[in-house]
Amino acid sequence: MTTLYVCTTCKREGADPDADRDGAKLLAAIVAQNVPDAVQVVPVECLSACSNGCAVALTEAGKWTYVYGRMDPDLHAAEILEGAAKYAASADGIVPWRDRPVIFRKQSVARIPPLVPAQE
Repeated sequence: MTTLYVCTTCKREGADPDADRDGAKLLAAIVAQNVPDAVQVVPVECLSACSNGCAVALTEAGKWTYVYGRMDPDLHAAEILEGAAKYAASADGIVPWRDRPVIFRKQSVARIPPLVPAQE
């Protein structure tokens, strides 16, 4: 199963310091959508992508992991879930560039290789 981590403590640059956290708003917008069956949404308190506004990460055992930033809680929930579904359907986590939602093409923060079990 694919895990979509959503940072709940993110704030976009220039956001009102007294306002609700943009990351929490993004999480609410995502779970209000029709989340694909192959995707579980997990809130986390920090993805250490603070300079990149709202951040999410996609991961699954044996697949590449991706971190995306500069997500807008008012605009990107549906695109994030579209990208998560395509990631879940991929064999290795690599969705062809042209098949990715535009926000995933342009707002990647990191790509991490699959974790390999330790050799015994």
